Amino acid sequence: MPSLLLLALAALWLVGTWLRIYQLARFYQIEEYMSRRFFRWLRRAPRHLLPKRALGAWFLGTAIALVLGEAPNSALPLLIMLVAALFAVSPEREQEIKKPLVHTGRVKRMLAAAAICAALAQGASFATATKAFGGLELLQISSIAIAASGFILFSLAPIWLILGDLILQPYERYRRQRYLSGARSVLNAIQPKIIGITGSYGKTTTKDFLRDILSLRYRTYATPKSYNTLMGISLAINRDLVDDYRTEYFVSEMGAYVPGEIDRICGLTPPDVAIVTEIGPQHLERFGSLENVMRAKYEIIKNLKEDGVGVFNWDNAFIREMIAKGHPKTQLSVSRELNLDEARRENLTWIATDTEESLHGLRFTVTNVASGEQARFSTPVMGEHNITNLLLCVAVAFHEGIPLRDIGMRISTLKPAESRLVRQTTASGITIINDAYSANPKGIVSALKVLGMHKDGKRLLITPGMIELGDLQDQENRKLGVLACEYATDIILIGRQQTKPIFEGIQSTGYDMARVQVYKTLAESVAWYQQNLRANDTVLFLNDLPDTY
Repeated sequence: MPSLLLLALAALWLVGTWLRIYQLARFYQIEEYMSRRFFRWLRRAPRHLLPKRALGAWFLGTAIALVLGEAPNSALPLLIMLVAALFAVSPEREQEIKKPLVHTGRVKRMLAAAAICAALAQGASFATATKAFGGLELLQISSIAIAASGFILFSLAPIWLILGDLILQPYERYRRQRYLSGARSVLNAIQPKIIGITGSYGKTTTKDFLRDILSLRYRTYATPKSYNTLMGISLAINRDLVDDYRTEYFVSEMGAYVPGEIDRICGLTPPDVAIVTEIGPQHLERFGSLENVMRAKYEIIKNLKEDGVGVFNWDNAFIREMIAKGHPKTQLSVSRELNLDEARRENLTWIATDTEESLHGLRFTVTNVASGEQARFSTPVMGEHNITNLLLCVAVAFHEGIPLRDIGMRISTLKPAESRLVRQTTASGITIINDAYSANPKGIVSALKVLGMHKDGKRLLITPGMIELGDLQDQENRKLGVLACEYATDIILIGRQQTKPIFEGIQSTGYDMARVQVYKTLAESVAWYQQNLRANDTVLFLNDLPDTY
C-alpha cells in the first residue's frame, strides 16, 4: 500500500506538470514558438513562471509532514503530501481566453515530446528518491523527496515545453522545407504576377482593397486574413491554389519580426510589384530602432528585378529614403499631403486632395501628376489614413491597365477589413466602432476622429493602449491619453499597469477623471457599456491585446 501511495504521489505531480505544459502551450503558440519572447512573457507574468498556489501548497504540505515526525509504518506524512500535491497541481481558472490553442500537427508533436521529457525526468527522480531514502522504511523522507522533485518538475514546465519543441526542430525543418517546396511548385505551375505588400501597418487593408480592385479585370487571389509569414503564405498557396491555373495575380502581404524575414518570403514569392505602406514604431521592440525597421522593410524592394515596380508612400520620411536609392527604375509614389505643384517638383505619380470625411465615409480627388487626369472618389470606408492605402492601390491598378473611372467605381463599394474601423449599430441603437485588430500611432488618430464625428450621445473609448513600441511605447500611450480627451466623453482602460501612461496623459489635460475607469478584462468593460450606454451612444474598441498581456 505505501509503495502505491509513493507512486501515486509521483504520478500526481507528473499529471499536474502535463496539464501545466498544455496550458502554457497556448502562450508559446501566441509568441510564435519563439523561446526568447516566451521567456520574456514569463518574466512579465510571474504567476505563470511560478504559480503561488503550487508553491504554497507544496511548502505547507512539506512543513506539516516534517512536524509530524517519522512514525514506523505510518503513511500519514505521505497522505498529507498527496493532498498538498492535489491542491498544488489543480489548474487555476484562466480569467479570459481570447485566442484558444490551435491544435496543429506541430503543437500535438511538441506536446507529446514535452510530456515524454517530463515523464522520463519524473521516473528518474522517483527511482533515485525511493532508492536513496530507503523506500518504505523511511516513508516521511521518501514522500518529501518525491514531492520536492515533483514540485521542481512542475516548476520547470516551460522548460519541458521548449525542450519538446527543440527536440523536434530537425523534423519540423524537414516538414517546412517539404511544404515550401510544394508551395513553390504550385506558383511555378500557375505563374501569376506577384504583388507583395509590406509596412509597419496598413498591409492587410491595402491587400484587401487591391484584391477587390484588380478583380474588376483579372482573376486575383490574395492571402487570407493576416497571413504574412513564410509558413502562413505557403499554407495559403498549398491549400487554396493547388490545380487552380486561372489565377493571374497573387497578392500577398509580407510581415517581418526579424531582419531577413522578408528576404525569405521573397524567395518563395518573388514580387513583380512591391508596395511599402508605412514605416513606424509598430514592433519596434523587436527591431530596436526605426532605421532597422526601414532596412527590414526595404528587403521587399531589394528583391525586385530591375524591370519590377516599386510603389511608395511618399508622405513617410523613411520611405522617401527608400525612393532615393533609385531601385527599381519604375517607381510609383503617392501622397495625400502635397498639392499638385509640389508633387510635380518631387516627381510623384498620384496625389489625393480636397479630402472630406463624414459618417458616410471618405471623399477625395485623385490626380495623376504626369497627365493631370482627375477623378472624384467616394467610399464608405472610414479613417483618413485609408486614403493613403487607397492611393497605393490606385497606382498599382492603373499601372496594370485598369482605367481610373473603373477604379473609382470599385472603390465606391469597398468595405473595411475585419476589425479595422468597422461600424455597426446594435439592436438597442448603440453604434459600435470595431478597430480592435491592432493600434498604431497613426491609426489611433483616424479612429478617434471617427469617434468624434458621432455628436449625439456619449462617446466611449475602450482601449488597452498600444504595445510593442519599444522605448516609444510610454510616450505614444501618453499622447493617446491626451488625444482621447478631445474626442471621448467617457474612457475605459483595460489593464491598470499596461495603461498607466494613458492614464497619466488623461490626467494632464484636466479631464473629468470620474469619467475614466480601469478594468482588468475586456469582458468587464463590455458589461459596463451594456449597462450604461443607450441609443445614439457610441463606443470605440481601440486595439485588443493578445492573452500574453
